[in-house]
Amino acid sequence: MAELQVNNKTIGKLFSEMQNKKFIIPDYQRPYKWDIEKCETLWTDIEDFAVTEAKTGSDYFLGTIVSFANEDKNQEIIDGQQRVTSFLLMLRAFYRKLEDMPEDEDVAGLKNQLAPCIWDINPISQKVSDKTKIHIVSQVATEEDNDTFHKILETGDCNENATDNYSANYRFFKKQCDEYATKNPMKWKNLCVTILQKCIILPIECATQETALTIFSTLNDRGMPLADSDIFKAQIYRDLDTEIKRKEFTNTWKELTQVCKDARISIDDIFRYYTHILRAKENDKSKEVGLRSFYAKNKYERLKEENLINEIVTLANFWLYLNTSKEFNEEYIISIESKKYLHCLSYYPNEYWKYIVSVFFMKNRENKAFDNDFCILLKKLTAFLFAKFIDAPTVNAIKDDIFVSCISVHDNNELQVKFDFDEDIIKIEQKISSSRLSRALLLLDAYLYKNQTDLIPNTFDIEHIFPKK
Repeated sequence: MAELQVNNKTIGKLFSEMQNKKFIIPDYQRPYKWDIEKCETLWTDIEDFAVTEAKTGSDYFLGTIVSFANEDKNQEIIDGQQRVTSFLLMLRAFYRKLEDMPEDEDVAGLKNQLAPCIWDINPISQKVSDKTKIHIVSQVATEEDNDTFHKILETGDCNENATDNYSANYRFFKKQCDEYATKNPMKWKNLCVTILQKCIILPIECATQETALTIFSTLNDRGMPLADSDIFKAQIYRDLDTEIKRKEFTNTWKELTQVCKDARISIDDIFRYYTHILRAKENDKSKEVGLRSFYAKNKYERLKEENLINEIVTLANFWLYLNTSKEFNEEYIISIESKKYLHCLSYYPNEYWKYIVSVFFMKNRENKAFDNDFCILLKKLTAFLFAKFIDAPTVNAIKDDIFVSCISVHDNNELQVKFDFDEDIIKIEQKISSSRLSRALLLLDAYLYKNQTDLIPNTFDIEHIFPKK
């Protein structure tokens, strides 16, 4: 086989060619993420195309799909799984509508075109003998999600109360099919034909996984840009040399995904925090570069560090603890006093304080005096950042201090900050009154009151005694 095979294919041809084969969503991929908004965009685009350009003989280009044939001759999808999954749900919704229609030549013809896109067809009768023989398997989805997805494709039904993306998107497509058929009874069948015969995909079929992953690193899904962490995941996976290591990595990545979800942060966030840990170790106080550029340096050399992914997970768990107070490690406990300052910092207008906190954690996580030292750091960090922001309310005003302090915290647990504060009290009052820091300052003032011993709820309100104007 050539290194690459690239040929335009209609949706009907792409899916119907999968007889006795499957699209495989490998376990190092991200789960199915398309929501109703993206499905609505896809449907609207196709619906508009069907009544305009399609009538002049034009085709509708849907983008690329990158895959390679694995040892079982199945197509492992490296890029494009969101569209493949969504189109299968859409085609199943059309087939479900046809199942409810009185059978005539048109209905039978459309079913004969749709069926081989979703299932294996009996080679003799050209009919569907077994609707469990669907054309897709996701190795990254949970067992529950896979069961839901497969049941939809097999039966055409789903739980009306289910909130997963498979169910929600299928209900959307089914509703659109029903409404379009009701409002446009003479055009509905033509819409189905347009999708099958006029919507074009450019499948890039690679000879090897290596080639497919390389191409994956440069492409975006339609309407779903690849996160930097998606690139990192594929790069780390590609560099592992045994199936055992790859399986361990994919399991660890699933754990990381869940931890970040529970912590209400993204995996990109954790990698960004970790860049400043590495910069501190390397004594790097230069201008910050983009996340992907940082890790891509020297052919992704930093991602090849043996302990990197474990440290990323450890850091993610720490932020899970800070953001939710979910205890997971007896080696360090965060006191109420420390949490007060963390609460104030959470209302700071940017996230640069999190870089210093992350550096401190990775250096001191096994220190028995962790919370005591942590609280001291947080007080100094809060004092500096709040005063600095009042005096100069821009990100650029603190960047250099943050980068230098990350190094200093890594070396000796000390902030390295200094600045000359304008002592004109009138000017200070004017700056505070117009500051985006007002909510954080009021929270800090409340915590500095000696009788405020408990944490204030995150949903606290501010009562305005005087009118704002």
